[in-house]
Amino acid sequence: MKASRIKLTTGARRLVTEVYGRLDYGALGSVYCYEGGDEFWRAKQGPCERLGSRVALSLRKKLQRGGRSLYVGAGVAELPALIMETVELDRRVEPYNLRKAEVAALNYACRSIPIAFHAVDARRDRHAGDATPAAVRAEPRRCPDGAYARRERDPTSLAAAPSRDPRRAPPAHLAVLGRVPVRTDR
Repeated sequence: MKASRIKLTTGARRLVTEVYGRLDYGALGSVYCYEGGDEFWRAKQGPCERLGSRVALSLRKKLQRGGRSLYVGAGVAELPALIMETVELDRRVEPYNLRKAEVAALNYACRSIPIAFHAVDARRDRHAGDATPAAVRAEPRRCPDGAYARRERDPTSLAAAPSRDPRRAPPAHLAVLGRVPVRTDR
C-alpha cells in the first residue's frame, strides 16, 4: 500500500476534525500573525491539518504503543500527531509551548481528550525529562537562529543542523534534543 493511502484511524480522524472545529481561530490569528490572522487561517487550516496528519503517520511508524512523547513548541500543526499518539498508540503526550495565548486556545479545543498543553519551558519541567522526544519546532521570532526556524531541517528529524557561522551554536533545546534519536523502547 502506498504511503499516501495510509490514513489515521477513523476515531483519530474524527477527533482531529472535532478539535480543529473547536479551535478559536480569532485568538490564534494574533498568535501566528502580526496582522491578517483571519485570512491566514482561512487559507491555512486545511493545509495545516494535512501536514499534521502526514507527521502523525510518520511518527506512527517510529513509535511503539505505550510510553510518553515530548513535543517542544507544539501548536496547531502538531494536533493530529498528538491525537494519533493518544488514540492509536495509547501514549501520553507532553506538549510544551511558550505562547500562553496559544496554549489557552489549544487546551480549550482539546478539553474532551487527554491532551494538556504546558505553557512553560520544557527544559525546566521535571516531568519532561523521561519522555521520548517526538517533535521540535522553533518559532522564528523566539529562536531566529534555529535550523528548524530557518527551514533547513525537517521538523520530524530531530537533527539539529550545523550552524553556518561556527561562532553561533543552535539554541539549547535544539542542541540537546537534536542528538536524541526517537527511541522505540518505551
